[in-house]
Amino acid sequence: MLPDLFSLALFVRIAETRSITKAAAASHIALAAASRRMTLLEHLYGVKLLERTARGAQLTPAGRALLHRARQILGQTEQLRLELSEYSSGGKGHIRVQASASAISQYLPADLASFSEAAPQAVVALEERFSGEIVQALREGTTDVGVIMEGMPLDGLEAFEYRTDQLVAVVPKTHALRGRSTLFSGLLDYDFVGLEDGTALTRLLMDQAAVARKPLRARIQVHSFAALCKIIESGLGIGVLPEGAARPFASAMRLRLIRLEDDWATRRMYVCYREYDALPAIARRLVDHLRSAAPAAPA
Repeated sequence: MLPDLFSLALFVRIAETRSITKAAAASHIALAAASRRMTLLEHLYGVKLLERTARGAQLTPAGRALLHRARQILGQTEQLRLELSEYSSGGKGHIRVQASASAISQYLPADLASFSEAAPQAVVALEERFSGEIVQALREGTTDVGVIMEGMPLDGLEAFEYRTDQLVAVVPKTHALRGRSTLFSGLLDYDFVGLEDGTALTRLLMDQAAVARKPLRARIQVHSFAALCKIIESGLGIGVLPEGAARPFASAMRLRLIRLEDDWATRRMYVCYREYDALPAIARRLVDHLRSAAPAAPA
C-alpha cells in the first residue's frame, strides 16, 4: 500500500513546524486524526519517523530521508496538476522560474516580457534565488526552469548557455583607482563591500583572491546590488558586480565602473531544467523562447 498524498503533505508540515498540533491546524484536521495518520505512515514503512520531545516533533534519520522524498513527490504531483490544467484552461499555464540576481538584473526581464506577449495566457512565477538553491529546487521538482551562473554541478539536469555577463569593479568617483580596466589582483589592497556568502559571485571572488594569494578584505556584506552600490558610494569600500547590473546604479550615483581584464571575469549563464520532455507544455514554450533569445554560438 502506498502512502496517500495528504499524509505526506501533513508529514512535511510537521517537519517544517516541528509541531503535530500546528501541522494539524494548518491541514484543517483534528490533532488525533493527524497523530493517527503519522502512526499509520510509520506502520506502513516499518520505521519510526518522529520523536516527540520537549522541543517538539523531531525527525529521526529515517524521517529526514522521507522528508526529502516526500518533497520530491509533492513537487512532481503539483507539476502534474499544473500540466494537466493546461488542457482544461484553453492553454493557460503556470510556470515556476527561479533565477540568479545577475540574470534578473540584466537579461531575464526583457525576455520574459517578450514571452508574455507571445503567450499572454501564461503565468510566470519568478523567484530570485542563489544558483545552488536553484539547482537543488530543480532536482526536488519545486521549480520548473532555472537560470543560474556557471560553476554549479548540473548532474541530472539538462541545460544550455543563455547569456554572458562581464564583471566590473565598482568604485566611488573620487577613488584612487584609475583607468578603464584592471586585473582583479590590483583590487585586493582595498576594503571590499560584498554580497552574502551563498552567492556564486562571492564564492568566485574568494576563490580568485586565494589564487592571487591575497586576502579578500570583505568589510561589509549586503543582500542586494542596490545596497552594495549605496555603501560603495559612501566610500566604505569597493565592490565587483556584473556590468549590466551596475551601470544603472553608476548613472544614478557617484560611482565609476572599471572593467576586469581577467578571463574568468566573463561569466556564462545557463538555463536549466530536469528533463525537457517532462516539462509542462507551456514551460517548454518558455525554454524554447529563452533558447531563441540566447546569442548564437560563434562558428
